Amino acid sequence: MRTLISRLLRAAGYEVRTAEDAVDAGHKVLERAPDLIITDISMPYMSGTEFVAALRGDGSLPKIPIIYLTALEEGPKLAYETLGYPLLTKPLEAEELLAAVARQLQMRK
Repeated sequence: MRTLISRLLRAAGYEVRTAEDAVDAGHKVLERAPDLIITDISMPYMSGTEFVAALRGDGSLPKIPIIYLTALEEGPKLAYETLGYPLLTKPLEAEELLAAVARQLQMRK
């Protein structure tokens, strides 16, 4: 899924960096803060919401827009827990993801 999403975003003209898990992602965010983070709710080592909470706890980072992904059936409950960030359900529609990315990046301006 990570490869497909990165290909889609690159084809749309976005610069993309990927991470294997939350630990790898955390290191990459600290190296260079991205304009947007797309994270799965279910990841090794910690959930996507735990990952975002850890980032938010680091006062040196800017507020980075987030898009959550999930294949979990409890999507509506998780959407409430994401504190207003988009929650997209897998399998994803390309147009839905690209629209969510564009909206989140526009909000950052």
